[in-house]
Amino acid sequence: MKTCLVVDDSSVIRKVARRILEEMNFSIEEAEDGKEALDRCLGAMPDAVLLDWNMPVMNGLDFLKELRAKPGGQKPIVVFCTTENNMSHITEAISAGANEYIMKPFDKEIIESKFAQTGLI
Repeated sequence: MKTCLVVDDSSVIRKVARRILEEMNFSIEEAEDGKEALDRCLGAMPDAVLLDWNMPVMNGLDFLKELRAKPGGQKPIVVFCTTENNMSHITEAISAGANEYIMKPFDKEIIESKFAQTGLI
């Protein structure tokens, strides 16, 4: 079973993402911010990370840059999931190592489509 780390400071978003991803047969871990997510990744690197941009402690972009610099940090497929829809944000995320980008609000079809495009499913 593939693993996905859902990183978002909103417990509601984490719960919705968990429900969708579990239906897609992913094992789910959760983190409330980038720092907690980085700690979880260093403990066990997931197959995928569904990542929010705006979070306290460490935002999604800083997490992604640190993740990609760590040993094994190139392995996870990282999909940003955020309200930031400015093209410069999307370009910055892809340049930092994101594999895909999803806008909130999202549904199962959107996540399935993006995960399929990255080869996760």
